[in-house]
Amino acid sequence: HNSLQLRHRTVRFPNTTSDDRRTDTNRKEAMRFIKACTTLLAILPAAASFVIVKGSTTSTGGSCCSSTTKSSSTQRNIATNSNADVIIMEDTQKSVANYYGKELKTSDDLKTNACCTAGAPPKYIRDAIKKINSEVVAKYYGCGLCLPQYDMEGASVLDLGCGAGRDVYIASQLVGATGKVVGVDMTDEQLDVARKHQEYHAEKFGFSNVEFKKGYLEKLKDLELEPESFDVIISNCVINLCTDKEAVLQECLRLLKPGGELYFSDVYANRRVPMHLQQNEVLWGECLSGALYWNDFENLSRKVGFTDPRLVEDAPITVQNAQVERCISESGCEALKFYSATYRLWKLPLEPHCEDYGQAVVYKGTLPRYPSGWLLDKHHYFENGKIHPVCGNTYRMLADTRLKEHFDFIGNWDTHYGIFEGCGSSLPYDVEEKSSGKGASTGGCC
Repeated sequence: HNSLQLRHRTVRFPNTTSDDRRTDTNRKEAMRFIKACTTLLAILPAAASFVIVKGSTTSTGGSCCSSTTKSSSTQRNIATNSNADVIIMEDTQKSVANYYGKELKTSDDLKTNACCTAGAPPKYIRDAIKKINSEVVAKYYGCGLCLPQYDMEGASVLDLGCGAGRDVYIASQLVGATGKVVGVDMTDEQLDVARKHQEYHAEKFGFSNVEFKKGYLEKLKDLELEPESFDVIISNCVINLCTDKEAVLQECLRLLKPGGELYFSDVYANRRVPMHLQQNEVLWGECLSGALYWNDFENLSRKVGFTDPRLVEDAPITVQNAQVERCISESGCEALKFYSATYRLWKLPLEPHCEDYGQAVVYKGTLPRYPSGWLLDKHHYFENGKIHPVCGNTYRMLADTRLKEHFDFIGNWDTHYGIFEGCGSSLPYDVEEKSSGKGASTGGCC
């Protein structure tokens, strides 16, 4: 880099003589040479990290996968100082903002199907979408249904990475006049569209309960949002675009009310994404190369304080772009697979594992639109009127949240019977695209 200049110097080693002074001079000159080499070796890693962080692009022709590279937060093992971390974050944020603000005009411009919702949403969601302005709908780049399927009337909702506002305006209808929805995004072009149609939607819905803020998900504190003020935080295929995912999760935990949840759809991988793929701007913008390895995500969630992350549904991502598929294959990563998945993370005092206290619950069938049964997560579908044994964590998720009035509860915390049977830690996603049955992936992109 032109701001870092390393000067070349030649050090001569005089011939050794018996003269003490000549020997002493040789020794000093050798020590100066060694010191110069040591200094050079010390600053080379910093120089390399600076060049990488600045993210100069290289063109190798051909496909969208080989043409552009960029920096990633995973490179922090190279760039270890805080200033470099800031450069990494800002560089990635600018790249993402440019991709979603300028390169993508509508969802038709996406190069893969990672940022799209494959399955049809429930009828009540489809009905809500019909009331939303067509320009807002056209600029939707989500990968799943990120709204919890229970009564949200009067709830406070925060949408992280709201884009042009499609999910904000869906949530607006669900929470009603007594609720509120706040959308946060860093892209001016997207926010301009969202705000332009606020009056349109207020007139359409009969009330105004939405607000849009410009900001970065890693720096939600800058927006001065009230701690513990949201019942639900949603996000649709955006957190994987963030450089510091731990900071995002920490902020979510801070902003949620006790008993609230982060309910979001995103993209995950079956293994850690190699650095050379993370450096590709198109793959990052398409929500692929920023994907966390699923186990890293679940461990990160637990570290932050979301002790028992629950997978609601998932589906394999079929990239459906020959150039991208070839790029991944030719780079030696053919076994790398991506999944869209919806998780719910509760702000509750949960245990690290599923413990058995001999408890059970009975669903009353009283949730709107779900008289026959209700799905908590991929492994817990509660049929109306049936007694379902549950672990202590599941018991709390139903008893200490907005769901309490819809269940009857059996048992207490007096006796512990050990680990709850079936608590495992293998790959949680369905490998095959087809899945069936209650509590399994329902076919949507997330």
